[in-house]
Order: sequence, then C-alpha cells, then structure tokens
Amino acid sequence: MLTPKVWLFIALGGFAAFYLITWLTAIRRASDGKPVAPGPIHAGIGFVTNFFDTLGIGSFATTTSFFRFSKLVKDEVIPGTLNVGHTLPTITQAFIYILIVDVEMPTLILLIAASVLGMWLGAGVTCKLPRRQVQIGMGVALLVASVFLLMKIFNKQVEGGHDLGLHGTTLWIGVIGNFVLGALMSLGIGLYAPCLIMISLLGMSPKAAFPIMMGSCAFLMPVGSEQFIRKGSYNLRAALGLALGGIPAVVIAAKLVGSLDLKYVMWLVVAVVIYTAISMLRSAMAERRSPLAEQEA
Repeated sequence: MLTPKVWLFIALGGFAAFYLITWLTAIRRASDGKPVAPGPIHAGIGFVTNFFDTLGIGSFATTTSFFRFSKLVKDEVIPGTLNVGHTLPTITQAFIYILIVDVEMPTLILLIAASVLGMWLGAGVTCKLPRRQVQIGMGVALLVASVFLLMKIFNKQVEGGHDLGLHGTTLWIGVIGNFVLGALMSLGIGLYAPCLIMISLLGMSPKAAFPIMMGSCAFLMPVGSEQFIRKGSYNLRAALGLALGGIPAVVIAAKLVGSLDLKYVMWLVVAVVIYTAISMLRSAMAERRSPLAEQEA
C-alpha cells in the first residue's frame, strides 16, 4: 500500500522530470546543438551556497552576493538564475529531509501546495519586470533576509514548540504565510529562514520545518523556473554551475548536519547580504538618474 509520503515522493519525482525536460529542451535550443559548460567559478559558487543551504542558512542571498561581487550575472536575470540553478540541489535536499525528519503529512502537503501557487503567480510578474524594479525588489528582499538571519542568530523567535503539525487556525495561518513566501521566492528572497521562524512561532518543532521549507522549495522552484526558462530570463552558464556544483554539496552537507557550529558563518553571511542589498539599491538609484532611464520614463 502506498503511503502519503510515498505519493509525495512520486509527485516530487514528477516535478523533477518536468523541470529537467523543460530545461534540457531549452538548452538545446539556446545552444543550437553546441555543448554549453559552466566555468569552475560557477560550479564553485553552486557548491558553497548549496552546502550551507542544506544546513538551513539558505542559498539565494549568498548566491546573489557572489554574483554581484563577481559581476557574472546581470541584475535583471539574477532571480531567474537563482530559481533555475538551485532547483536540482533543492530537490535533492527535499528527498533527504522528507525521508529522515518526521512531520504530519496534511501540514506538509498543504504548505507545499500554498508555496507552489505563490511562486506560480509571483514568477509570472517578476520575469516581466525591468532591470531597475528588479534591483529595488531584490535590494529590499535582501534586507528582509538579513533581518531573518539575525533573528536566527540571536535565537529570539525560533525556539518553537514540539508539535509535528499545524491544526485549525494555525494551519491556515501557515498556509497563507507559505503562499506569501512562495511569491517572494520569485524575487530572490529565500524561503528557509522566514519559514523556519513562522513554523516555530506557530508552535511546531524547528526540526519539523526542514522538510516543510525544503519540500516547498523543491516543488515551487520547477514551477517558477519553467516561466523563467520559457522567457529566457536567466543566465544559462551560471545556472548550470549552480546545479552541477550544488548536488554533491547537498549530499556532503546532509551528513554533517548537527556537527557544525554555523554561528560565525551566519554573521559573515549577514554582513555580506546587507552590503549586497545596499549595493543593489544604489545601482537602482544610479539607473534612475541615468539619461537612458530618463528617456524610458
């Protein structure tokens, strides 16, 4: 007899297959039959960011910082590159954490479905936004992400309870919250930290948040990525690097969960994220003052 968890794994495999077929088809068309390979720096960024992503820090803010410092990816296609490139590593994370961490299936399934709907609606808007609006949106999103990371560091709001599921009013609060977080993923703000805090505030065990947040991202990212891929709103080489470097990082990090002290790493991430947010907003202000922006206004 197939259990709800087995059906969830089957559905996740279906989403993964849909994503791979969509992306491989687009790669063949974009490359005109010629092989496309990421550089070592692309794969290195994918490895580092997904290693810490598996430990719960998140990958979107750190990857955005790497892209901004290295100038590998244009600002307007960073959201799409994040979603397309991190999808396969995130699916790997979801398989691992849903398998090993207990959580009530109705809660898991409903919160995942809400995040998918949020991403589907959000990605359709984000991939149409002009460069300056993306810069503003990502700058604000990164500042919000830094606040959530600081909350995790100081452990003020993430102590949580011991429940493995949500019921009644708290369940619907969680559903609405995850819908909003899914929509924000399309702008490049990671779901992990705010989802962990929300789940803990609603009385669940923080450990139970891991299959929820990773399962949510694993299902919603193929949905959002399809729109970014279809409209060409991403950097192909960078996305390939994130995927190829990220999968082995996830497997290695999953074996080290609980044995690493990440407090100092998180402080560094907060500093980098805040700097990147300010840089993004300054770029948006500079674009507003540029003659080209004035002509387009």
